[in-house]
Parts: sequence; C-alpha cells; structure tokens
Amino acid sequence: MNNTNLIPLSAEVFLLVAASAILLIDMFLNESKRAITYGLSLATLLGCAFFTFADFSAGTTVYAFSNMFINDPMGNLLKLFTYLVTGMTLVYSRQYAHDRGMLGGTLGGEFYVLALFSVMGQMVMISANSFLSVYLGLELMSLALYALVALRRDNARATEAAMKYFILGALASGFLLYGMSMLYGATGTLEITEVAKKIGSGTVNPTILVFGLVFLVAGLAFKLGAVPFHMWVPDVYQGSPTGVTLLLGGAPKLATFAICVRLLVEGMLPMAFDWQQMLMILAVLSLAIGNLTAIAQTNLKRMLAYSTIAQMGFVLLGLMAGVVGQSPANAAAAYSAAMYYSITYVLTTVGTFGLIMVLARQGFEAEELEDFKGLSKRSPGYALLMSVLMFSLAGVPPMMGFAAKFAVLQSVLATGQVWLTVFAVMFSLVGAFYYIRVVKNMWFDEPSENAPIIVYGDKAIVLGLNGLAVVALGMIPGPLLNACMTAMAKTLAS
Repeated sequence: MNNTNLIPLSAEVFLLVAASAILLIDMFLNESKRAITYGLSLATLLGCAFFTFADFSAGTTVYAFSNMFINDPMGNLLKLFTYLVTGMTLVYSRQYAHDRGMLGGTLGGEFYVLALFSVMGQMVMISANSFLSVYLGLELMSLALYALVALRRDNARATEAAMKYFILGALASGFLLYGMSMLYGATGTLEITEVAKKIGSGTVNPTILVFGLVFLVAGLAFKLGAVPFHMWVPDVYQGSPTGVTLLLGGAPKLATFAICVRLLVEGMLPMAFDWQQMLMILAVLSLAIGNLTAIAQTNLKRMLAYSTIAQMGFVLLGLMAGVVGQSPANAAAAYSAAMYYSITYVLTTVGTFGLIMVLARQGFEAEELEDFKGLSKRSPGYALLMSVLMFSLAGVPPMMGFAAKFAVLQSVLATGQVWLTVFAVMFSLVGAFYYIRVVKNMWFDEPSENAPIIVYGDKAIVLGLNGLAVVALGMIPGPLLNACMTAMAKTLAS
C-alpha cells in the first residue's frame, strides 16, 4: 500500500495538465480554429483511457494520498465509460454549440474545457475513499456543470435553469456534507473503509449514525434525481442547451453510482438494513412518479427527464438488493447489475440526445414530440436509430435495455421480494407507452416540416456505432455484464 506514489493517479494528473494546457492554447485561437480545441479535448480523453485501461487490465486495488484515493477495478471500468460517453457527447454537441454561439469569442473553447473539468470531478468521485475526496470531486464536477448550464448568457431559459440547478445543488451538497459530518462525529474518521470497521465494531452511537445516514441518502438521491428529490431534473434538462443536458444526464450518473457504492456499500454495509429500506422507498416512488408524469409531457427533453427519474429507480432497486437478512451473498450480483444498468442507460441516453441535436439547427430546437413526426420519410436511417434507442429505454428485447432490466429484476427476485419485482415490471410497461409514442410519431405521422437533415461525418459515424452497440450489447450482453461482475467482485473483496 503506497501512499506517496502518483502512478495510481496517472489519468487524473494527465487530465489536469492537459485541460489546463487546452485552456491556455484556446486563448490564442480564433473561432475558425476552434476545431483544434475540439481535437485536443478528444485526444485528452483518449490519453486518459490509455492510463485507465492499463490499470483495469492489471485488476489490482491500490490506495494513494493517505488512503483518500483508491484505484480499483470498479472505478477503472466506470472511468473508461465516462471517457467514452463524454467523448461521444463532445462529438454530438460540436455543431450544435457552434450554431448557438457557444464556441465564439476569445474564450469559446470553455465549453470543452469545462466538460473536461467536470470529467476530472467525476474521476475523483469514482476513486474517492474519504468523505473529503467525495466532496471535493462532487463540487468540482458540479461547479463545471453549473457554468455549462449558464453558458448561453443571452438565453433566459438557460439562465433560469442554471439558477435552479445551482440553488438546489447547493442544498443537496449541504445535505450530503451534513450527513458526512455526523458520520465523522460518530466514528472519528473520514476514511470510508475505516467508517465501516468502526460501525461493525458496535461501539458507535446508532442514533447519530441513522441521522447521518438519512442526510447522506437524501444528498445521493438528489444527485441521482430520485423522487422526492427530483424537482430540478425536468426544469434543468429542458432549460439547458441540449449539448449541456447530455453532459448533465450522461457520465455524471456513473460517478453518482460510484459514490453510492463507496459511501453505502463500502462505508456503511453493517447498516445495510436501514439504507436498503430507504432506497426501496425512493425506487418505488421514482418508478411510479417518473413513468406516470412522463406520459403527460409533450416536450421530448422533459419527457426524457422524467424517464431518467424512472430509470434511476431501477438503479436503486439493484443497490437495495445486495444484502438479504444479514447475508451479503447477493451483493456482487446485485451491485454489478445496478452498475450494468447505469452504463446501459447512459449509452442509450447519449445516442437519444445526439439525435435530438441532429434534428436541431440554428434558430430551431428539435425538442417537441411534434418535431419527430414523419422522421421516417425525411430520414429512414435516423428514424430506425431513434426507434432502437427508444425500444432499449423501454426494455424491449433484443436491445441492451432489456438485458439490463432483466439483470436488476433477477437480483431483486433473489431477495424474495416478488411484489417489488412485479411492481417494477408493471411500471416498465407504463413507461413503454411514452417511448413507443415517439416511434409512432416517426413512422406513422406526416412530417411537420421538410427541412434537410445535415449530419457531419464524425457525428454520423459515432451515431451509427452508438446504435450498433445498443443492439449488439443487447444480443450479446455477456462480456459487459461479466466485466461488471468481475470488477465489482474484486472491488468488494478488497
């Protein structure tokens, strides 16, 4: 266990140096040369992936910085998908951001740099082994995202969304910080793994622990967008520029899943009975309210926001199925299913918002359900791709969304809670309605407009690969599911 070695932080150090360099280089570039910033940003994510893949292949767990940082298989796998999803987001958002003046001016590359710094925060969250590093990563990610939401300073909706996100985000961070301070007061340590040992010893005041746990779960639920802490999600998704909505709704979900595992599973497993009950209530409410409210939406981004709330209900189901009675025998299967579900959701969502940006153009946002009417007549290929993504979100086989839902439901069923499994299936059927409504609009309605759909080469290629991945990983889910299972088992064993 080496606490002074910087090698476990190679990817984080590389990203920090590269993002700072890109910020300086961009100062000397005019708008016509902004492609250099774009290329350097993608190259930076590729470099991070190189370092992280080497660590993932090693399959070891290493601590650094006085045990505040942990480099383990679960964290490395989540980081690899964070780079992938953020890179895809930058590809999809490039033309969209350019058309709306988000890449103009002397510092127009701030869109890319802020995205990279938000990734930096996510990496710190994923590898946090201390309350301090959890909070540091969370705030680094959040501050970058607050700025991104408000990037279109001349847009009233974006400014309003940024204000709501900032105020409610600060409130949630306060909940999380207060919960962690109570746990620190009860256990006398900030190190997550040490907290678990102190709780397991039975010498800690249980009343303080439960109060701290309530605030902790409330803060985590806000970051996931679970009911009743979901108020910000639809307003911020709708008000943000679509490229920024994707930066909000994509990779950060993986980082939030990681800190749920770090804090609840690694830090408070002896109190699993308490926090699993809380997560079950949040999951049931999220599935019901998310799916039912989504039906009433006519704005596609708002509909996808409520869909996200419902999807996070499934992630919470996986997290609450790990410990049955006092036995953690189901832990690796349940937590890996929740991890697989998070990855599946993010890969599908990134393609969906990418297609929304394909249909958008300067002065026009393709946000309403009406805007997708007759898409099959304008572009059969993109209508087919959107159908695949909608079916995956609905959990229709053979898309990867079905495999993810099946894995989570299997874990819940292993706990003996048949009623909860049936409840989740029923509300999945409710959710299928609003996804299939989009498909119906595209294939059976007449187009509301006939403007040409212009897609640049890199975006077209990535969209095609995105769609193929959703189908291929649904038909052959084994490799990714096994990778999640192996990574989670090794992490839990360490």
